[in-house]
Amino acid sequence: MNIKGIILAGGTGSRLMPLTKVTNKHLLAVGTKPMIYYPVEKLVSAGIDEILVVTGVDHMGHVVNLLGSGKDYNCRFTYKVQDQAGGIAQALALGENFANDGGVAVILGDNIFKSSLKPYLAKFDTQQTGARVLLKKVAHPQRFGVAEIKDDKVLKIVEKPKRPKTNYAVTGIYFYDNTVFEKIRKLKPSGRGELEITDVNNAYINSHQLKYDFLDGWWTDAGTFESLSTANELVLKDPPK
Repeated sequence: MNIKGIILAGGTGSRLMPLTKVTNKHLLAVGTKPMIYYPVEKLVSAGIDEILVVTGVDHMGHVVNLLGSGKDYNCRFTYKVQDQAGGIAQALALGENFANDGGVAVILGDNIFKSSLKPYLAKFDTQQTGARVLLKKVAHPQRFGVAEIKDDKVLKIVEKPKRPKTNYAVTGIYFYDNTVFEKIRKLKPSGRGELEITDVNNAYINSHQLKYDFLDGWWTDAGTFESLSTANELVLKDPPK
């Protein structure tokens, strides 16, 4: 399967105001580098050299100024603007032409983790069809989409449940075949008016096409002051592979 990379780096970063008043959240420092460097490095080191970066209209210029064409990172960047915050799935939908009938490895730009993507990408590649998500056991699953598992299958994913049935968070790392775009077109906006990535994953579950792995090593998002601080500590103490 021909697999390209997509980094979703949009959103307003409202939980990190006032840091995000003048720049994109994904350009804030984590350890010794801008946050967005980490997903770029993960994709490139896994052998993916065509990467789409989707970001918001406010600080698009900053992102392009930082990353450029991709020659400094041994890859080629394409850029798309998400005009307004309409959810992760809406941002992903902008990658349909870029994917060009192939599969996509998608990373939310504020996900920082230790492990290489290579073994997970290899498993997805052998699948040929469907989707694969990476799960991680977390202390506060209420913040995430939570996977309910039985007999080695994901039964369903519940977005930010008040009373989670497991503590298996769906990380912001997803692998999809090209039917993902058709599935997004069929979505209805959630209660907050957004197209939710959890609904995309549940669509794959409903067609018995979603597989999962547990992500090795540490993982955190960096979208709040607390998690940004955690990300800084982790990358300085135990750098990503």
